[in-house]
Amino acid sequence: MSWGFERGKIYNRRGDIHARFRGQQQGGIITPAQHTLVIIITGEEGLEHGYSDRTRADGVFEYFGEGQIGDMTLRAGNKAIANHSADGKSLLLFKKEKAGLRFEGELVYESHHIEQAPDREGNLRDAIVFELRPIENVAEVVEVVSPKAVTTELDLAALRALAMAAANESPGKTQTTSNVFERSRHVRDYVVARAKGHCEGCGAPAPFLRASELPYLEPHHIRRLTDGGPDDPRHVIALCPNCHRRVHSGADGSIYNASLAEKMKSIEGSA
Repeated sequence: MSWGFERGKIYNRRGDIHARFRGQQQGGIITPAQHTLVIIITGEEGLEHGYSDRTRADGVFEYFGEGQIGDMTLRAGNKAIANHSADGKSLLLFKKEKAGLRFEGELVYESHHIEQAPDREGNLRDAIVFELRPIENVAEVVEVVSPKAVTTELDLAALRALAMAAANESPGKTQTTSNVFERSRHVRDYVVARAKGHCEGCGAPAPFLRASELPYLEPHHIRRLTDGGPDDPRHVIALCPNCHRRVHSGADGSIYNASLAEKMKSIEGSA
């Protein structure tokens, strides 16, 4: 689940989304001011103008940005989508159905491109098309590759430099398909190496070794309720599986997550 939403389940926009998070009550992009998430809604309205959101063969969901007349620009809701990961916000996708909004899952911004598409008045304009990848796909691909072994402080500093560069990469830049995986892997590699074989939550040694003989720890994004995807390493902590499950499934999960955020201030400094 992401933020309590179950994939495939139908929700009421007013009762289940706005009553809980507030945010814009019109349009396809919702950016609640008091919550670390961005909600996008897909439907068939674009078909009236000759374009529509679609899923590519490689699993990437292509989502047309907001803006009814004239060229679309990377501002407001469009900017929120492009910056969601750097801002530590989850990106949730819902599909409009007759019965309500069906939750499709959580996505990660990968890149965007410009297409010519008609606006509300039928005039061709530059339309922003976001390329969004399911977050579980990112986590699965990254997990297949074992973290890099670190033997010196110089190695650790090099990994941190890569992780910080990944977190600060401008979303407006043209990016290759693999970059979203590379950025996520750089953050994971540094955070796991930084822990030096011990859970940064409870302090216990990693419970077992990977096939590569490196200690097994899991990165947890303390500024989001789900894992995976690129994020700022100053807000990602390496946990043993037990502590990781405690955050997500424990009765004191939110309290424990808050304590981890406090620990990060001493681990990486206040961000």
